[in-house]
Amino acid sequence: MSKTNRLVNRYGRKILESENMQIERTFFQHGCFTTYDHSVHVAIMSVKIARFFPMKFSYKSLVKGALLHDYFLYDWHNIGDMPKGHAYIHPIIAASNAKRDFDINAKEENIIESHMFPLGKVFPKSREAWVVTVADKICAVTEFFCLRLSKRYRRINKMAERETAKSYRHTA
Repeated sequence: MSKTNRLVNRYGRKILESENMQIERTFFQHGCFTTYDHSVHVAIMSVKIARFFPMKFSYKSLVKGALLHDYFLYDWHNIGDMPKGHAYIHPIIAASNAKRDFDINAKEENIIESHMFPLGKVFPKSREAWVVTVADKICAVTEFFCLRLSKRYRRINKMAERETAKSYRHTA
């Protein structure tokens, strides 16, 4: 298991195994991915982005915020279930649900509430919140086109990871 996956598992196991997270496996988020899949992808991408930078991050807050950023617990494709203005208000609903179901701190609450920046009114206040915001955009676009399933995407991603590792070694 990679270090990234170990971090997600260590800090996110309780969330991933929770009953409401299991319900998210039934709601589609982007393209052919469920909200559960998307949340896991965002957590993994967030850790990968954070590990790339030499700064310190709270991986616990990063993983918890990433896993709970879309914890709104309804099918946004079903007009009857979806509140008006979903794109703008779902982060607030997700944060409220996360506070109810899990012990989240102020940083984790801000990660969840600000992940749609620049949509919405909540500004990311920490480097963890910025990382989740960026990771969410990357994963949403990728998932929308279901590129994670294609061999071409995996090959391009591996090449990019190798190039990133090379350039990082040369600058370190």
